[in-house]
Amino acid sequence: MDLFQKVRARMRADLGKYAEIGHHYLAFPKLTGDLGPHMYFRGKPVLVWSLNDYLGLANDPAVREADAEAARAYGLAYPMGSRMLTGNTDEHEALERELADFLGKPDVYLLNYGYQGFLSVIDALTDRHDVIIYDHLSHACLIDGVRMSPALHLSFRHNDIAHLEERLRRAVAHVEKTGGGILVVTEGVFGMRGDMGALDKIAALKTRYPFRLLVDDAHGFGVMGRTGRGVAEHFGVEDAVDVWLGTFAKTMALIGAFVAGEEELIQYLRYHLRSQIYAKSLPIAVVIGARKRLSLIRQQPERLRQLWHITRLLQQGLRKAGFDIGITESPVTPVYLHGSDREAIALVQDLRENFGIFCSAVTYPVIERGKIILRLIPTAAHTEADVERTIAAFSTIAERLRTGAYARFQQPAL
Repeated sequence: MDLFQKVRARMRADLGKYAEIGHHYLAFPKLTGDLGPHMYFRGKPVLVWSLNDYLGLANDPAVREADAEAARAYGLAYPMGSRMLTGNTDEHEALERELADFLGKPDVYLLNYGYQGFLSVIDALTDRHDVIIYDHLSHACLIDGVRMSPALHLSFRHNDIAHLEERLRRAVAHVEKTGGGILVVTEGVFGMRGDMGALDKIAALKTRYPFRLLVDDAHGFGVMGRTGRGVAEHFGVEDAVDVWLGTFAKTMALIGAFVAGEEELIQYLRYHLRSQIYAKSLPIAVVIGARKRLSLIRQQPERLRQLWHITRLLQQGLRKAGFDIGITESPVTPVYLHGSDREAIALVQDLRENFGIFCSAVTYPVIERGKIILRLIPTAAHTEADVERTIAAFSTIAERLRTGAYARFQQPAL
């Protein structure tokens, strides 16, 4: 088969099908206006629930001024080269120290991107003698990191500790023969379902099995725990997390990420992380912007309180209105509905065009056929009025879905 013939077949079989019916609408939509809950989609105002700007920092005047001043002072090219060669600065190292202090970890290393950096960390830590055991619902960046590694990799059912123990027993038997080590991989908050990784139960296994624990806390950093230090703080097991991964792309409303852990581990990664050794350093303007955001997170705890106030209003209101939002334990709020792909498209269009509400919709092949997830991300910038408006709109569209209105929908050009 010709390679491009195979590509064309795949486009018709998976997410690529949305390119034919909804490019720039269902996929690759363009939101315009100031970042926040109220933006524009195709020239019309919409209430947005799709931005991971948990603490409302993206459009904060102090943040924007810090970003602008840093860009004026340094531009976006400075520094040139990778951190190892010519791309290191005092600002980069200051941010690393501040993040380590905030997290209560000995050391931190900056990463250019979460996806790229996280998979590279797994690659750098493991070899063919090792075993990686990962929660099967882990984010794609972790799954791809596992796939890249030559280590034996075993998945365990989501948060199923008995299954994890079974995998650990197999891993111990394997490394006794190879002389390797064991890495357990999971997430702090699972970004689609909103539930937390069972870090307390996984940490308890360390007394019986020899493994290191890697946690991707992209959705937990700045959000979970009493001070926003993440899910490990929430459970009180911070010392049990050996490799802690966080991103700027959510709570910090920026580009970049980081890995935290023991000094020896971080120094090893500085000299062995291919994604950073062979990539340009984060621009200093981004680093200065991250320092400003981190200072606001530490100085303004009311942002975290407001986020959880809005989260509880939204989730309690949806449940009271009869919606299934699953087992979420975080601001991530999935609304589970039943319907076909055709009905999902009609429902999304109704929400956007007639109710002015923009949220992400997930259908097959990401989830099983016949199901729809509307994923809402509350932020500290949302208001009680935004919540009330959304619950009212959702109640209407749910009734239309139940009565078959969307099944009769004639798909127009989007």
